[in-house]
Amino acid sequence: MSNGRQAWLTWFFYFIVFELVVYFGLQWLLSGMGISNQYQPENTVVPNWVKAVTFILLYLLCLLIVVMVVSNAVPNKHRGQLMHWVYMALLGMVLMLFLLFN
Repeated sequence: MSNGRQAWLTWFFYFIVFELVVYFGLQWLLSGMGISNQYQPENTVVPNWVKAVTFILLYLLCLLIVVMVVSNAVPNKHRGQLMHWVYMALLGMVLMLFLLFN
């Protein structure tokens, strides 16, 4: 296995671990917010909207912290590759937001 491919697989593993830790951590942290039963006569939009916005803001905060830490640890010539992982994380956030309400 080439060194570049092995490095990519290592960073992909770290990315998956980050996504899982953040998702389950935020799911546990926000478990008391929102209303799970959407089919009821009361209004469920506002509590679930607050849960969604809180999830997005906390996720972006976690992502910003990780990007700052990794950016300081990676040499300058490789910092451009970090943005690919950030874009993947933002796409993953949308998926996690859908999973959060199921």
